[in-house]
Amino acid sequence: MRPRIFIAIHYLEIGGAERSLLGLLNAIDTLRYDVDLFVYRHTGEFMSLVPKSIRLLEENRRYASIETPMSEVLRKGYVDIILARLWAKWRCRCYKRKNGLRDGSSIFQYVANAVTPLLPSLYKYGEYDLAISFLTPHNIVLDKVKAKKKIAWIHTDYSTIQVNALQELKVWGQYDYIASISEEVTNAFLKTFPSLESKIVLIENILSAVFVREQAALQDVSREMEVEKGVLKLCSVGRFSYPKNFDNIPSICRRIIENGISVKWFIVGYGGDEALIRRRIEEEGMTGRVVLLGKKANPYPYIKMCDVYVQPSRYEGKAVTVREAQILGKPVVITAFPTAQSQLCDGVDGIIVPLENELAADSIADFIADVPLRERLCEYERIHDYGNEQEVRKIYTLIEQ
Repeated sequence: MRPRIFIAIHYLEIGGAERSLLGLLNAIDTLRYDVDLFVYRHTGEFMSLVPKSIRLLEENRRYASIETPMSEVLRKGYVDIILARLWAKWRCRCYKRKNGLRDGSSIFQYVANAVTPLLPSLYKYGEYDLAISFLTPHNIVLDKVKAKKKIAWIHTDYSTIQVNALQELKVWGQYDYIASISEEVTNAFLKTFPSLESKIVLIENILSAVFVREQAALQDVSREMEVEKGVLKLCSVGRFSYPKNFDNIPSICRRIIENGISVKWFIVGYGGDEALIRRRIEEEGMTGRVVLLGKKANPYPYIKMCDVYVQPSRYEGKAVTVREAQILGKPVVITAFPTAQSQLCDGVDGIIVPLENELAADSIADFIADVPLRERLCEYERIHDYGNEQEVRKIYTLIEQ
């Protein structure tokens, strides 16, 4: 009988962690391992990209209610889940007020603690050799799945968020292993949870260069990203959220243009900050210069079409999109977020610019003007392999040891 792997994730909306999961699913040798994927809520553009060799478990309506709008949960009749979520929200608000916190990251653990006891067991699927909880909070795999070994993933830079460490420690501490996507993410995590060092396993986001190139060739996007003589196309991909810093792109773009560099900046994505970004575009007079392309299940043709890929984030765990751009041979610019040094080698396969808008704009303008440097970076990317499917062997080792 082949070893069995269970993997859990909230949903498969467009996002870096979700794309990383697809990389993992495509890399696992399903001739050697049976893999079950449990998606709490069967929504998202990436649902159709789950490999056929992976068994997608049926959606459970109570699990789907964890992050569903409360009006919808009420229509389903799950009053207990609504009350638990409201209780969690109130307790989190009290904790934040008591400790003077502004960041809202702690709410997820409060909700998980309150709701998980109300969810049905997943023991009906039998015992697994390894159970993977791919996104925080990690209560469900811990409490509801039967497995010989369990591993929880860190995708977040813990130096940038405020959580209830005591609450989270109770969950993290019960896992056999904790997978971290980079050394910098590990270091930040251990500053909050130093006692968990022995559980850490470094497993980078798995990315197939062949898959990225194949996807990039599937679609012609020249109508959406029209070539204009003398105008360079910049591109950024990600959720419209505070960490991604897309709300500052209009200001940075205006400054680049003031420096005499003609650019058009295309943003692929969606999210809660869209209205803010549109307002900033108007305020900076960048209508027609900063273009929101919306949600795209396949962002690779847009990255392929650009002249420079820019990741202007306030913070990242490790941005999958940066490696995707490098695979496609694009000159890459990232801001100096805390984990930037783990993302690329400054001046070798990309550049790191200051996070402040004016300094970022000036540095990007200088980079664009330095054609030999851009060509040198692209040549370096062309002769190096940015795929890392071999990372999946670390998971095999955890099962077999």
